[in-house]
Formats: sequence, C-alpha cells, structure tokens
Amino acid sequence: MLWAECLERLRKHVSDNHFTMWIRPLEAEEHSDCLKLYVPNPYWKSHIEKDYHEIISIMAEQISEGRVRQVDILVGSRPGKDILKQSEVPATTSAALQSAPSQNTTTHHPTPLTKATSNDSAKPRKVRQLNPALNFNLFVEGRSNQMAADACRKVLTKLGADDHNPLFLYGPTGLGKTHLMQAVGNALLQQKPNAKVMYMTAESFVQDFVSALQRKKIEEFKKNCRSLDLMLVDDIHLLAGKEASLQEFFYTFNALLDESKQIILTSDRYPKELTELDPRLVSRFSWGLSVGVEPPDIETRTEILLKKAESSEIDLPRNCALFIAQQVVANVRELEGALNRVVATARFRGSAIDLEVVRESLKDVLAIRARNISVENIQKVVCEYFRIPLKELTGPKRTRIYARPRQMAMGLARELTGDSYPEIGMAFGGRDHSTVMHACEKVQSLRNQDPSFNDDYKNLHRLLQS
Repeated sequence: MLWAECLERLRKHVSDNHFTMWIRPLEAEEHSDCLKLYVPNPYWKSHIEKDYHEIISIMAEQISEGRVRQVDILVGSRPGKDILKQSEVPATTSAALQSAPSQNTTTHHPTPLTKATSNDSAKPRKVRQLNPALNFNLFVEGRSNQMAADACRKVLTKLGADDHNPLFLYGPTGLGKTHLMQAVGNALLQQKPNAKVMYMTAESFVQDFVSALQRKKIEEFKKNCRSLDLMLVDDIHLLAGKEASLQEFFYTFNALLDESKQIILTSDRYPKELTELDPRLVSRFSWGLSVGVEPPDIETRTEILLKKAESSEIDLPRNCALFIAQQVVANVRELEGALNRVVATARFRGSAIDLEVVRESLKDVLAIRARNISVENIQKVVCEYFRIPLKELTGPKRTRIYARPRQMAMGLARELTGDSYPEIGMAFGGRDHSTVMHACEKVQSLRNQDPSFNDDYKNLHRLLQS
C-alpha cells in the first residue's frame, strides 16, 4: 500500500515523538491520482501542511512512479472509520498540556485531553508546550537576525525588566521568530526548572478562552494565564476581530506587566502597523523593545542548511548547501522544505547528496527562478524604481545618481541569481569581476549605515520576489 510505504520512509525523517503524535494517527484514502489524508481538527491540518505536506507529496509521487501527483489534507474521518480514539488526540491547547510529562520522561504518548481538564483545579504547574529542538544552539545568526537574537538572550539575564518587556519580534513569516521566542522559554526552564512558561499562538489563546467560557471555568483560565513567569504568544495580529478574546488578553497582558512578568510576542508587522487591534493594546506593545527580523542573506542561509543537516545527521556538502541557498531566498521554512526534497530524492535514489541530486530535486524551483529572476529583470526593476534609463545603469557614468542604483542592482543580482561575479560584470557593460565584488561590499556597508538605502534595497528585494 502506498501510504504504508510512505510511513516507513517518514519514520526515518521524523523524530519518534513527532511520528507517534502527528503522523501515525493519520488515515489515508488512496485514489487513482490522489492521496487523501484525514486529520481530526484544523490545528492538526495546519501543522501537517506546514511541516510535512511537501515531503509526503514528494514521497507519494516517487513511490507511485508519478501516478499520484496530489496529496490532500482533509479535516474529518476516513469514510467508514473513526480516525482517532479520544486518548490519541494530541495535546494542542495550553489547558491540555498542563499535565504533560516532564522533559526527562521516556514516554512519547500525548496526554489525553480528558485527563488534563480533570486536573484543572490542581495547583499551578509548568506548561510544557515548547519544542525542545528550538534552542539557541540550533539557531543560526546572521546580520538579518542578530539584534533579535541578542535581545532574546538579554531577556534571560533580566527577566521582566522594563526595557525588554514586552519584547516584540516582527517580520515576515518563516524567518525564525518562533524559534527565538521558544529558545527563551527552553533556556529559562533549564535555568529555573520550576518556572511557569506558556507558549501559545493567538489562535490557541482564543480556543482556550472559548473553551473555558463553555466549561464555565473562566476564572481558572485567568488564574493559569496570570500566574506565569514567561508568556510567549505567536502571531498576535491574528487576534484581530476576536473582541472578547482581545479584551481578556488585554487584562492578562496588563496583569503580567504589573507583576514584572516577561512577555514575548511575535507578529508579521511592526506594532504601530497593527491598526486592526485595540489602540490601547498596540500602544502597550511598544512599551518595551520591538525588533525586526529580516530575510537571511546567502551566507546565513547556507549556514542554516548546514546546521539543519548536521542536527539531522545528514551529509550535506557545503557546495550543495550554497547552491540551495542561492536558489531559495524567501524564508527559512522554504529552505528547510528544499532540504527535505533533496534528502527525499537522495534516499529514493539510494545515492549521496551531490549537485546533480540537488538540481533534480529543485528543478521546479529552478524553472520558476529562471523565468522570474535574471540580471536583466533586476536591471529593469531597479531602473523603474529609481526612474533612470537602462543605458545609464549599464553605461560608464560614475555620478552618484547612477552609481548607487548600479551597485544596488549588482548586489541584488549576486544575492538572487547565483550568477558569478564575472557573469554579473559582463551584464553591466563588461565590467571586471573586482568591480562587482566592490559593489557588493559597498551595498552591504551602506545597508548597515544608511537606513534609507537599506529600505530601498528591501523594497526592491520584495518586488523581485513577488
């Protein structure tokens, strides 16, 4: 059976705990050209789609020899069969995870929801909803995220201090914000095993709040939230439109701050851009420290891949990591997805990872990039952005009005295309490779020194990626 073979291969890619909790309970229904996987709830669906959908799709297509080209993740039960027993439902909410086993336990079975809720009246305990793999040791720092990483480490040295409370991390999805906030939680529990730490998404906060209202246990919910030493809330912008939950979060937020308890939040935007939230709450987000996380540069992307491969005991040559980093530039999640594709292809072929395997695995990515991003396209976009003629961008004039856009275009070409310095130089009027190298170094220096230059660079980067 197709799914049975997929399971055997997935077991090699996923930790025993994750396999037992998330993968093994899935129910499969195979069709002629489609594999349907049934999950019990939207939260589970979101998790599978984010972390496992791509690698399952690759495996299904390879095992079926191209017959199955689509994998659908559906909420519900496979026709004619209940997907899960109650005792098999993973603890996905903060309430359920209050009775989760400690980190040094050997069991991998998730805590049943019924058990967790039956002990609501017990004394407050640590909430272990953190992924232990998300720690500072496995976080790769670069220019794009160094300030955010430093801020998170400083939180541990002065927990609850006004200048870092709340700590607000913002930036596009998939850049490591969740990794950083959970790293703080894991580090605090190592330092103080009895600390009360809770990680939740904005969505799970709403779910827990509604559940408490329905069970008439709102006071216990408030007590649990307001007795924390460290509250970690992911994607806070998703509270928009949830008026009752927003109000409760507002009171919880204030209560924790009044007690000098540490709060770390993440969002896809700077606090003042969250216009859909209560202005009182938004203003409080700015009381502490707000730090942006930007897309990683090529060096950081390469190191992320190498670190990920090392932690997963994958033999990834540096030249292969560099090639992947040149092709995948959007975010860390896409990087990891690309690496998973490469690993799956290598294991299916029974060969070591080399450039041939990488190119085969990323052929779709390469085709898209070939269509959308080229030196010529970069030149066109830069000229339109700065309103200068193309002939001046590639011409000999060295006046500032043309030199700066030219240098920026060269820097973008180097980062986004993977072309060599000589190739880029030829596209800019036959310039020497040393000129391109100098331009790239100058671009990086100006990005660090000149905020307006950096803003222009990031704007162009987004335009070319859109």
